[in-house]
Amino acid sequence: MSNSLIQIAYLVSVCCFIIGLKKLSGPKTARTGNMLASLAMLIAIVAALLDQQVVSFPMIIAGFILGGAVGAVFAIKVEMTSMPQMVALFNGFGGVASSFVALSDYWTPRVDGTDPIVFATALAIGISVLIGAVTLTGSLVAFGKLQGLVSSAPITYPFQKIGNALLFLVIIALFIPFCGDPFPAWPLILLLIASLGLGVLLVVPIGGADMPVVISLLNSYSGLAACATGFVLNNQLLIIAGSLVGAAGIILTVMMCDAMNRSLVNVIFGAFGAADSTGTTSGEQRSVMKYGVDDAVMALENATQVVIIPGYGLAVARAQHITHELDQMLQKRGITVKYAIHPVAGRMPGHMNVLLAEANVPYDQLVEMDSINSEFEYTDVALVLGANDVINPAAREPGSPISGMPILDVDRARTVMICKRSLSPGFAGIDNELFYQDKTMMLFGDAKKIVTELVEALRNGS
Repeated sequence: MSNSLIQIAYLVSVCCFIIGLKKLSGPKTARTGNMLASLAMLIAIVAALLDQQVVSFPMIIAGFILGGAVGAVFAIKVEMTSMPQMVALFNGFGGVASSFVALSDYWTPRVDGTDPIVFATALAIGISVLIGAVTLTGSLVAFGKLQGLVSSAPITYPFQKIGNALLFLVIIALFIPFCGDPFPAWPLILLLIASLGLGVLLVVPIGGADMPVVISLLNSYSGLAACATGFVLNNQLLIIAGSLVGAAGIILTVMMCDAMNRSLVNVIFGAFGAADSTGTTSGEQRSVMKYGVDDAVMALENATQVVIIPGYGLAVARAQHITHELDQMLQKRGITVKYAIHPVAGRMPGHMNVLLAEANVPYDQLVEMDSINSEFEYTDVALVLGANDVINPAAREPGSPISGMPILDVDRARTVMICKRSLSPGFAGIDNELFYQDKTMMLFGDAKKIVTELVEALRNGS
């Protein structure tokens, strides 16, 4: 393929990346954006391989078949509730791929004796290895926390922050001998090992409540690693695509932190939830009024507007489909039904949007926090499915662990109906005063089981 055709392919790919990224900013256009980004990646891979003349056409085809088969297995087998874990793994795969390419470029000139490494190339190789290795091990730890293989509570130990800072300084110091002619291999190997360790140490002290921010940040890292590898290969497409992913990830990370009214530094080093990692309530035990399905059905049937608040409990119970069935039944009775979406509900950015999209909930029913909060005072029933910290009024109290965190103003609805397994606090480790208010109806049990019973009761009563 001529150089002109390759450059045109690069340009088309970049345009598709940019348009696809723009469309990913809204749930209505997200699927189209994902398809455009996938097409851009396909064009980019083919053009890059032909441009670099790395492998033959049979190898390219074999790679597509193998990679496509693995991707198809993930797409078919992985449940939507496990999507955060899969995203975490994919971030790690992206990071390690960039590191492998950079390492390969380092060793190749040592084999044939051509194209000697210069300072700028060595620096880019080191940065790619550093970011890629941190992304890999950090993503594996995030996967372990989300999958339950590692405790979701923050893991802390004495002098942790000092140790991490010293390890980072050691990594920076290793750049000095590596970037000096003749660019020896031993500093690069030590840098790789130290970076792998740093990735683990940076993520283990972060609790499960902050996983949406961590996944977004690791996604940014994978893009930055790809960008650095683009400088190694002198590949403009990789530089641009990596920069787009890196910048988008950072912007999303900042938005997620704003949604929790916390700084990125606090998320990374704050060990949020460490004070009470057992999930038990401290202080005196309080009782609540337990309601049955019949009571809940009566409240729903007499409502004019119902707002459903999905949380991680909905995801764990896989209740998105039956919840959509419930909202359709309510709408047939002339009841307005909306979904209140908190940006950090779940375990990854947009987790609730993804789950509800799988259940084919219309996009115009999904309302973001800033827009829905003004409607709660006119809402007859706020139906909470497995959410906790994002509806906790303690966020309005100075001195609270979640003080200042923007929440859904569920407590301003006329009736609050909460489906929850128990009174245990969320990841913040604090009690929720909303559970004990007179307007609150507590329905204890699995979200899918309770919603299924509500549907059956409504159907039998119609």
